[in-house]
Amino acid sequence: MLTRETPVVIDGPVGQLEALYLDSAEPQGLALLCHPNPVQGGTMMNKVVSTLQRTARDAGLITLRFNYRGVGTSAGSHDMGTGEVDDALAAAHWLRAKHPELPITLLGFSFGGFVAASLGGRLEAEGEHLSRVIMVAPAVMRLRDEDALPHNCPLTVIQPETDEVIDPQLVYNWSNDLSRPHELLKVAECGHFFHGKLPELKELVAPRLSN
Repeated sequence: MLTRETPVVIDGPVGQLEALYLDSAEPQGLALLCHPNPVQGGTMMNKVVSTLQRTARDAGLITLRFNYRGVGTSAGSHDMGTGEVDDALAAAHWLRAKHPELPITLLGFSFGGFVAASLGGRLEAEGEHLSRVIMVAPAVMRLRDEDALPHNCPLTVIQPETDEVIDPQLVYNWSNDLSRPHELLKVAECGHFFHGKLPELKELVAPRLSN
């Protein structure tokens, strides 16, 4: 199994985006990973994103994670909204151009959950058939329009029950009000960054990448 990611540069909407790409000898699909809030120090090297990347790798998926504008060596400055979704769309198009035949799974943590969900809606509008969208401790307060979400793929929401950054009740209420089918998985005695709970996160995500 290939384990070492390769640094790549992607042409983004406001300049080059720094990214890490991992190919697979017998790929089962593609995984695009979206990182947490850059204003609060979020990068593609975040440990939750790294766990999601390794989980996708172990499931036989080709993976791509990237830094939004203004993060690391990515050009531009933070937009904290549609700009980061624009960046994610550029990353998805790069991945799709390399592998036109493989299905895409989107995974996002915290602010990245908002980005992944919003990206999913955009990709479906372009005619993309997604495998799944997985939102981990997602910033659902940023998702103001349900129509912006993807509607034709499985949607999984994973929420720590003692999240100190994203109010769990906000996520539960959002889930309860969401009209499209989805699953909400709660992680007991777990904070936002999954300290001591990363193996549990992997156990939840892995089977959903393999079916």
